This record gives sequence, structure tokens and C-alpha cells, in this order.
Amino acid sequence: MSRLPVVALFILLSLPALDARSEDLARGDLPPADQVEAALHAHLDVRIAESNLLAESASRKRWESGSYEFNVKAGSAQRENSVTGQRQKEWDVAIERPLRLPNKMLLDGDIGSESVHHAEYALGDARHEVARSLLHLWFNWMRERTQADLWQQQVSLLLQQVQLTEKRMRAGDAPKLELNQVQAFAAQAGVSLQQAQLSAQLAGSELARPFPELTLPAAPVMETPVAIDQALAYWEKRVMDDNHELAMVEAENRVQQLLAQRQRADRVPDPTVGLRYSSEKDGEEKVAGVYLSVPISFGVRGASAEVATQHAAATAAKVEATRRRLQGDVYAAYIKARDHFGVWQQAEAAKVSVQLNADLLARAYALGESSMTDLLNARRLALESALAASLAKLDANEARYRLLLDAHQLWVAPDHRD
Repeated sequence: MSRLPVVALFILLSLPALDARSEDLARGDLPPADQVEAALHAHLDVRIAESNLLAESASRKRWESGSYEFNVKAGSAQRENSVTGQRQKEWDVAIERPLRLPNKMLLDGDIGSESVHHAEYALGDARHEVARSLLHLWFNWMRERTQADLWQQQVSLLLQQVQLTEKRMRAGDAPKLELNQVQAFAAQAGVSLQQAQLSAQLAGSELARPFPELTLPAAPVMETPVAIDQALAYWEKRVMDDNHELAMVEAENRVQQLLAQRQRADRVPDPTVGLRYSSEKDGEEKVAGVYLSVPISFGVRGASAEVATQHAAATAAKVEATRRRLQGDVYAAYIKARDHFGVWQQAEAAKVSVQLNADLLARAYALGESSMTDLLNARRLALESALAASLAKLDANEARYRLLLDAHQLWVAPDHRD
């Protein structure tokens, strides 16, 4: 084999890995995918859902085998002849078992299988909700940490300004009043910095408690937001066609429908078949036989069937309510992802203009052409615009990731790949 085909084969085999690495690089503001997977798998809500799935798998065997068991009866008696006074010992033994009718046996199997499906969808929904929580807490920490970093920069700039003003005052180029002003601004900024650092610490702790598997970076990574190009109809289809919550309530409705059918089928009671053997008159007579017993109900079975039917109707309404709510959630997530991108663009443009004005005022002050009050106000506005732009960037990225998460294009489970 020549060298060229070998290189081409290597490139083709490496394409999926390259795509995955490119995707990770494009999402550098998110925690590593392996940490996310470990955090989602270890979360208590997911572990509870996994246990429920195992329980439903065991319950399916119970539905398939049924709850009926063999029942053994035994008894003894003594017969006394009233004429002769003779006493004779007698005994009997029997074994019996209720028999499920064939239609009930099929329904029980369907109920067990559908209950497992319901638990599987519940596990997927639990993982999805935990992923939503992780995403929210992660970006909440990024917001608080970003604000703390910007306040740290502001404090550093003001402290530099304090030093510069002190030099100018000693040289006779600046009054004591300007030094007092910049020192006051620096002190206020220091208080805001401490508050921001405390908020960032609390946000990190709030994230670490449910997700100890995540490692916080030394500093937040701020990726450039990406616009949502697809129309609302595209996202509605992606989210609704493969939605764990909707599938879960639909499975719950199917289980209730099957239970209602089972209760209606139970209006015809299952018979009990038994074998009986007895010894009478001190063994002089041996009796063997088969017997059949059928319970007779007076309204209880009909009432149970009506209760199950109404439960099924309630879950059917729950399915429709869930579908409508999810459609509203998709619309809200789409609007947020679309509009937050536009807000970030405007905030970024404003930040550039305000920062340029602050730089011009700083040079003007250095030349003695501007006052300290104007400079400090410009610095304050620059900080506010930088904070607004940074928060808008984080809002835009979080809104887009939330939409991707709901559409199963982010943090997809290993057994749920497209």
C-alpha cells in the first residue's frame, strides 16, 4: 500500500474526533464534556430515576408472572356413628390455584412493558432537568465571577489614578480636592469588589454542592455569541419530536389506559381450579375429584373499573396540558436566544463607544484639559457599560445553549446519539 492512501485513511478515521475537539473548542465557556457526563450520572435525581427503572424492570416480571399462587389445603375429621357408636377417622387434602384468563394475561404483560418505558423516559427527563440546572448554575457563577473581575480591574485603575494624582499634587499641578475624590471612588470600588467576590464565592459553592465533579476554571472563558439562524418551526420540531417529559406523560397515559382495560376485564372474575383427595371411614372410602370456584361480585369490580377509567382520562388531559406548556417553553427559549444576541450586539457597541470616551478624557486630564470629576464619571460609565456587555454576552450564550440542550444538541446522553 502506498503512503498516500494510508494518510487519507488516517484522515477519514480522524474526522469524528476532529469534529468533537472542534465542538469542545467552540464551547470553551462550558465545563468539559467528560466532567458534565460524570456530574449528570452521579446526581441524586438521576440515581433515583435509575433505581426506579430497575424497580419497574423487576415489576414487569411480576406483571408477567401474575400474583396468583398455589394454595394447599389439608384437614382431618372424626365420624361417629350414632347407632353403633363407632368412631372413624377421616382426612382430606386439596391443592388449588386461580387461573388468569388469556386476555388478562396479555394486558398484564403490556402493563409491565409500558411501565418500564415510562421509567426510561422518566430517567431521560431527570437527566435533562439536571442538565438544565447545571447550565444555569454554571452561568450564574460565570456572571458573578465576571463582575468580580471587572471590579478588580476598576479598583486597579483607580489605585493607579490615586498614585498619579498624588504625584501631580506634590508637583503643584493638582489640588487636594482631586486626590480626595479619586480616593473616595477607589474606596467605593473596593467595597463593590468585596461584595462581588463574595457573590462569586457563593455562586461557586452553589454549583459545587450538587455537582462536585465539576472543576471551576481559574477565570471564566467568554466565547463570542452565535446567532440562531433557524426559524422557530425548526426548533419546535426538534424539541417536541424527542422530548422526554412529553414521552413520559404519554407513557403514563398508556399505562393508565391499560390499567383501565385491565379493571374492565376483571369484571369477569378469574376461576379457581383445584384437585381434592380424601380418605373417609378409616380409609374404607377414597375420594378424588376436581372442583371449580368463581367469585361473585356485587358492584365492587364495576366501581374499580370506573375509577381506573377516570384516572386514564385525567392522564390524557395531562398529556395535552404538557404539550401546550412545552410549546410555550420552546417559544420562550427561542425568543430569548434570538433577542439576547441582538441585545449583546448593542451592548458591545455601547461599551466600545463609552470606553473610547473614557480613554479620551484620561488623556485630556493628563494634559490638564479635563477635570477629575469628568474623568471619574467617565470611568464609572465605562465600568457600567463593560458590565452590561459582559452580562449580555453571558445571557446570549446561556440562552443559545439552553435551546440546544432542549433540542438534544448539547450534552447528549451516550445512549441517545443522533
